[in-house]
Amino acid sequence: MAALLDDFYAVIPAGGIGSRLWPLSRADAPKFLHDLTGSGQTLLRDTWDRLEPIAGPDRIAVVTGRAHRAAVEKELPGIPDRNVFLESEPRDSAAAIGLAAAILHRREPNVVIGSFAADHVIRGRNAFYWAVEQAVAVARAGYICTIGIPPTEPSIGFGYIRKAGELTVEGAREAAIVERFVEKPDLATARTYYADRAYLWNAGMFISRADVLLEEIAASQPELHAGLLELAEAWDDRDRRGPAVDRIWPTITKIAIDYAVAEPAAEKGRLAVIPGHFDWDDVGDFASLAKLNSHGRKNDLAILGENARILSDASSGIVVTQTKRIISVIGVKDIVIVDTDDALLVTTSEHAQRVKGVVDALKGSGRGSVL
Repeated sequence: MAALLDDFYAVIPAGGIGSRLWPLSRADAPKFLHDLTGSGQTLLRDTWDRLEPIAGPDRIAVVTGRAHRAAVEKELPGIPDRNVFLESEPRDSAAAIGLAAAILHRREPNVVIGSFAADHVIRGRNAFYWAVEQAVAVARAGYICTIGIPPTEPSIGFGYIRKAGELTVEGAREAAIVERFVEKPDLATARTYYADRAYLWNAGMFISRADVLLEEIAASQPELHAGLLELAEAWDDRDRRGPAVDRIWPTITKIAIDYAVAEPAAEKGRLAVIPGHFDWDDVGDFASLAKLNSHGRKNDLAILGENARILSDASSGIVVTQTKRIISVIGVKDIVIVDTDDALLVTTSEHAQRVKGVVDALKGSGRGSVL
């Protein structure tokens, strides 16, 4: 069962548009603001509800864009205003998580922070809490800790973490040192990783003392570190915050936390991992979404959409609809159909990762209004 962790602060980065889920996910309605599992609430709300038992409602911060502030606060009416950290524009995950670390460290020097994406799906809460509790114990010992997921298939959609030797930390019996990170592999390589218990999926969860995280950013990205500290120094002064963000944020280095923190820390033996024995998915494309909503039955056609009007015969895959149109699907396997008022996507699960290419093409052709 979950227990409050007194020195712990949960951070929810809520950014990105989820381009592989276009046209469902848009710049003004990114995937964390959608109900993608049929739970009746958004992924962001699901994330909050999952974290509240271990952090408490006053110790959860959300990092999001100014354009999404109203939607975030509508979804999370209990969040304190001081815990909504607004970016003027996207600068990637190192900036978002680093900003939260700098602000919270200034407020509470010994705080342990945990970063958990707003748009992931996790099932098996008790196992999740057990993993986080172990990761916090490792973080207290001065390591940066991530939670890796034991692969359930040879996936090419996720990056991987390779474990090295065990790490002895009281309260973290499954802790191990991370040897290295691996980018998304091809299928043959993914099969070798799947057969090797040393490899875990990189779920993008990071738990660390805020000061340790900031030290690592300072070592690998000194200009980013300097900008984050300057922002944090002004943050809790309402008169100074806005001008500081407008002046400093556009100059902040745009880099993922994997490159700015995790990989350099792994090279120094400063990065640890806890296996997460729970169901996890980053809902990275429509193939993932179909699996989440088909309840494990390959011959199902998953349907998402309020008052969806779908006729199906001998078909499988997923249909997502935001219109009142009747959609008939006959005799097709692994189909992906996404129907919105101004855009229609038709593909297959096999090609779901290629949707990002459509988004890039729309940007390049000047038709960004549908993004």
